Amino acid sequence: MTDLVIRALDESDVHLFDTLPDPLRAADAFGRITYRPDWKRVALRDGRVVARAVWWGGPEDTEPLVVHWFDFADGEEEAAAELLRTAPWQVGLELVMPGGWRDDPAMRAAAEARHAAARAAGHTPLVERFVYRWTPECGLPDRPGRLIFAPEPDDAVFFDALRRIHSDTLDAHARKAIAEGGLDRAAQEEIDFFRWCPSPREWWQVARTPQGELAGIHIPAHNPSGPCVGFIGVLPDHRGHGYAYDLLAECTHYLAERGAEFIAAATDQGNFPMAAHFAKAGYPVVRERVNFEVG
Repeated sequence: MTDLVIRALDESDVHLFDTLPDPLRAADAFGRITYRPDWKRVALRDGRVVARAVWWGGPEDTEPLVVHWFDFADGEEEAAAELLRTAPWQVGLELVMPGGWRDDPAMRAAAEARHAAARAAGHTPLVERFVYRWTPECGLPDRPGRLIFAPEPDDAVFFDALRRIHSDTLDAHARKAIAEGGLDRAAQEEIDFFRWCPSPREWWQVARTPQGELAGIHIPAHNPSGPCVGFIGVLPDHRGHGYAYDLLAECTHYLAERGAEFIAAATDQGNFPMAAHFAKAGYPVVRERVNFEVG
């Protein structure tokens, strides 16, 4: 087998990235996103691309945040692993597959090969997630009218709410943050993400019961790719009433009223209550995703 050449692309040869087959239909998920050419890396044999990956970050980020797209030709698992191992950025990895990928034998084999290559490169699976995409054709979910929503200018209110929400959470990323740095770290990571989003701070909302008790928060947001459900959270002492649906419905209306032509969202597959709320609110699963962490 000929020697492997691994390198970044530039404006003159960025077209090489698109020369591989796309068995997991990643282009359906990422084809509308503009990536920086120098954040695209390929592995070549005899000038032919046998593995590829693209790193992603926000417009103002000087370093990428995550590997967005990772793929390789048949039989080139080791080349793909080497592509990740030798990259200048060691960050998390998101592998995106079509919904129901396990039901298609060919797609399942392709996905599992890519999972194996990611593990060989030193990435560890963290969680599998459902990825949703609401559009106006899905219809707006009914607003139950049980909670009173309002903006809240004080970050401390959100920080305290997030600490309480994450004190009993099913979210794998929050649980990881708690294990590494406690509830303060988990809450701060959420605040940092909300601040990183280009959407206005004024969009952050609290939800109170008619008696004035804080029941939860929701964050309608725009990430660099468009409108999204930034966060839905119910305080532990108000769970059991299905309030997460109320928050999701309000978040959907809020973004739709501001012109959203689609709304992206995601939840851990093990978070059965939240997945049920997304289904009730008319959010179809359009993809599934495995999040990997480094190490």
